[in-house]
Amino acid sequence: MALAELFTGEIASELWKMLKTISRKALRCKSSADQLITFVRELLPTIEEIKYSGVELPAPRQSQLDRLSEILRSGVELSHQALSSSRWNVYRNFQLAKKMEKLERHVTNFLQVPMQAHILADVHHTRFEMAERFDRLEASNRRMERFLGEMKIGVNGGGWVEDAVRSMQEDETYGNNSFGVGLDFGKNRVMEMIFTGHDVSVFGICGMGGSGKTTLAREVCRDDHVRCYFKERILFLTVSQSPNVEELRARIWGHIMGSQGFSGNYAVPQWMPQFECKGEAQVLVVLDDVWSLSVLEQLVWKIPSCKFLVVSRFKFPTIFNTTYQVELLGEEDALSLFCHHAFGQKSIPMGANLNLVKQVVAECGRLPLALKVIGASLRDQNEMFWLSVKNRLSQGQSIGESYEINLFDRMAISINYLPEKIKECFLDLCSFPEDRKIPLEVLINMWVEIHDIHETEAYAIVVELSNKNLLTLVKEARAGGMYSSSFEISVTQHDILRDLALFLSNRGSVHEHRRLVMAKREENGLLPKEWSRYKGQPFEAQIVSINTGEMTEMDWFDLDFPKAEVLIINFTSSDYFLPPFMNRMPNLRALIVINYSTSYGRLHNVSVFRNMSNLRSLWLEKVSIPQLSGSVLKNLGKLFIVLCKINNSLDGQEFPNLSELTLDHCDDLTHLPSSICGMESLQNLSLTNCHNLTQLPREFGNLRSLEILRLYACPYLETLPTSMCDMKRLKYVDISQCVNLTCFPDEIGRLVSLEKIDMRECPMIRYLPKSAVSLQSLQLVICDEEVYGMWRDVEMAKPNVHIQVSEQYFDLDWLQE
Repeated sequence: MALAELFTGEIASELWKMLKTISRKALRCKSSADQLITFVRELLPTIEEIKYSGVELPAPRQSQLDRLSEILRSGVELSHQALSSSRWNVYRNFQLAKKMEKLERHVTNFLQVPMQAHILADVHHTRFEMAERFDRLEASNRRMERFLGEMKIGVNGGGWVEDAVRSMQEDETYGNNSFGVGLDFGKNRVMEMIFTGHDVSVFGICGMGGSGKTTLAREVCRDDHVRCYFKERILFLTVSQSPNVEELRARIWGHIMGSQGFSGNYAVPQWMPQFECKGEAQVLVVLDDVWSLSVLEQLVWKIPSCKFLVVSRFKFPTIFNTTYQVELLGEEDALSLFCHHAFGQKSIPMGANLNLVKQVVAECGRLPLALKVIGASLRDQNEMFWLSVKNRLSQGQSIGESYEINLFDRMAISINYLPEKIKECFLDLCSFPEDRKIPLEVLINMWVEIHDIHETEAYAIVVELSNKNLLTLVKEARAGGMYSSSFEISVTQHDILRDLALFLSNRGSVHEHRRLVMAKREENGLLPKEWSRYKGQPFEAQIVSINTGEMTEMDWFDLDFPKAEVLIINFTSSDYFLPPFMNRMPNLRALIVINYSTSYGRLHNVSVFRNMSNLRSLWLEKVSIPQLSGSVLKNLGKLFIVLCKINNSLDGQEFPNLSELTLDHCDDLTHLPSSICGMESLQNLSLTNCHNLTQLPREFGNLRSLEILRLYACPYLETLPTSMCDMKRLKYVDISQCVNLTCFPDEIGRLVSLEKIDMRECPMIRYLPKSAVSLQSLQLVICDEEVYGMWRDVEMAKPNVHIQVSEQYFDLDWLQE
């Protein structure tokens, strides 16, 4: 009996425990169902995303994920059953709770074991793939570094910037040849006006901005019949909204008189007497981008045998004897031009959406500039991108209505689709004066400083903007520049694109602009009155660009630019007081000072340099270099002195960390100061077109970090210092046009890193030191045919060395002036 009672009691106890468990499970069934639904809803999308991510998975992993998806879906259904079950149906709820527990265990076990294995496998694959990608990225960076070096010294074609220049030249040639129905018609009409209008002296080409007026004028000047008719006496000048009238008058008068020697200081008579030009040759003067009647009246004279071709958006009926109105492109020419920039061919390619392409072309209004920019922005983009651009274009009015604003709206669409950094770099271009060439070095240095990017990325951005027709790259032909293996390149921009950049940059209050830019010089040559309203209030500008005439201390407003990193000063004067607010620019990194007058500008208030401890790049042009009074620019890395009077003011101790020094067209430089040789960090030295430079210091070889040495167009330089053979890092030497240089140093073979020598037009060098065969890194020598023979021994001893005989160079860059 006791045993039976004991047995019965134990059973009852266990049964009671089970009943309590069942009751708890049944009672918790609904809350468990809610938790399970939440769990599944969080997990299932992730599983589905992995399955359909487009990444091919191994079959076992795909199968496991399929099975897990099915289980999770069944869990949702099970949860809904539990939620719909009556609270008092204990058995059903218990069964459902058990199933939910089983499902939870199954999913948990999968997440703890197979899923962890998947994660480890993914991590392994990711590490392997990332290692590969980093290797590719590192190799790409090495290639970019190499291209940058090649571009600087001209080895292996010079890299992708020169390719971009070549591509732009090809585009121009292609465009002029391929879309010639309208262009040829316009050219023939203008030539007919010139040739038949014997009693007519002033002709006009008019049309909307971006319609191709300047292109037409240049094609007229390039025509063989025109060049023959005027016997090459053609002068092409850009006037712009801020012209230096006296300089333009002097150049025109010098061209008419057959002398290019007149400067702006020459007193050109206000009234021109009737006379015949020298000989019987006709003279053609082209005035491009004319905005003002008052300016035009000062530049045009009625002189026999002299004709003026004026290019403008405006008609000047009181001046023009006859005018050609530029017409927009025809539908076929517009489509062909667009396709060239969008697809790289003259027609719509197979597979492209024919109607969509034609709709985009129609929205461009048959304006060449709009077709080029918008077409280039759509190149290699998918159809959805095209559709988005088309929809945005179609939201505005037609270009013909409120022409300029609506053109801006359309062009802005292309700008807004640019990556943010490239867009900002495009907008920076408006900081420079209109119709002026921007030296590529100036632009690159500015971008490096304000955008904190490497030179290679800055060059890549230049190429990208060039490919999208948002700027133009021009290979210079400055005196000696044809021999510059660094490819003397400048940047120009259509005035419509500059106006667009200004339009996009000038939104909001003036003191909040990131770029504070004087779009043109004020009539009084001073600062805009609008700026004076913010005296005592800090400006937010990162870039400040000033364009004035002569400035005295009293002409400056008391302005504050605490965030300014770039200051661009453009002026036209022989005397200039530097702005006092430069003392309050603690973050200034790049300073550009350019004088556009015909005489050297004397700078005053140079004490401001004492407070420029963070200045890294300095460009001075057409100024008389002042004594810096002991100011030490310890962070200055790059110094460019162009067309300046040195005045024996150059002291290397003032620039202890300089890496790049350029002295170009500095006529009073007779010898390089020995203090320059103490610059231990100097890597790039250019002494170019310094026509009175006679010698280099004996200590020249102390520049042990020097990699690039340019000495071209220094005609009075007779010898190179023997000590330069100590420059173990020197990669490139350019001595082109050093016509009196007699020899290389005897121990030139010690230049173990030398890769390239450029020695065109060095007729006095008649022999080569024997040590030249020891130039172990030499790859390329460029020379004239007369001296080719002395390099044959080196070429035979070193198969990797290429001796390139230079071709005779003819400078036809008069069209670019």
